[in-house]
Amino acid sequence: MAKFAVGNYAYGISDRSGFRYRLKDMRKEWNGSLVGKDEYESKHPQLEPKRRSTDAEALRDPRPDRTEPAIVRLLNLNCFKSGVSGSSIITVTEVSHGRSTGESVIFKKANGFDGFSKSTIELSTGYIITVIDTNTYTFTISGEVASLGNVRGGGGNVTVEEGASASTTASTFDSTSVTLDSTTKTFDEG
Repeated sequence: MAKFAVGNYAYGISDRSGFRYRLKDMRKEWNGSLVGKDEYESKHPQLEPKRRSTDAEALRDPRPDRTEPAIVRLLNLNCFKSGVSGSSIITVTEVSHGRSTGESVIFKKANGFDGFSKSTIELSTGYIITVIDTNTYTFTISGEVASLGNVRGGGGNVTVEEGASASTTASTFDSTSVTLDSTTKTFDEG
């Protein structure tokens, strides 16, 4: 280990002013400069800010509100039954369906049967249903009719999901038939 002289009578030069001071009276600043007692400045508090923890924003185990996706249900084998010959009504068997009359449903992965084509059954806009009981409901296909009547069909992979709400109807109009009512500040269709 190195030894240093006591230096009672030694002098040093200030790094700030260049003045001569007794070495035992000099002080070392935070930046390493050796200065006299009268020149000494402690480190400014803003040069060494206190560490602050960040505000917690995330919640532990959150359960945010969300909209449930449409449920797709797999129907039983040959869930469709055509009406009488020449009828466009199809009865669907869906156990404990919980649906209401006026709801819209969309069928997918169905096979054609008894004069009804696959593309017509799988109509992308869906069908408005009429509930018969807790396990069956009917819908009407336009443009096609049953050829034999009372035939089961549809296949084994038919799925059903909720369609667009039947009450959601949007009227369309052009800009020439709309006027602004300045008293109520509403648009009126002419």
